[in-house]
Amino acid sequence: MMRFGWMVLPLALAACTQDEMPTGAEDFASYCAACHGTSGKGDGPAAAGLAKRPADLTQLSARNGGAFPGTAVMAKIWGYTGKDGGSPMPQFGPLLQGELVPFDGGDGIATPTPVRLVGLAEHVRLLQAK
Repeated sequence: MMRFGWMVLPLALAACTQDEMPTGAEDFASYCAACHGTSGKGDGPAAAGLAKRPADLTQLSARNGGAFPGTAVMAKIWGYTGKDGGSPMPQFGPLLQGELVPFDGGDGIATPTPVRLVGLAEHVRLLQAK
């Protein structure tokens, strides 16, 4: 580990000069936890006032044969409702716009995707029940 220590200072200086981007966990706390709860189980404080209980995000992989459906999660967060339309979930895409990173959803094609959207989906992936 020590041999890479020289990289820490330049990275720390770069981080100080740029605007701090929220982490996926911070975006989840800001945009998702009110309905989905801090643990992602659909039990947030605003859930009681909704006509339909928010999804239990901890079961996404279990409901998808053990594989986390990252691309579908990002589409839902962004606001793409697909053929069933009319989702009660707000569209967060405009709030997550910014720096793009190449993201491969599993088809071998790297698509420019907002880094905050990828970070938020990664946080949801970490919430999955074991």
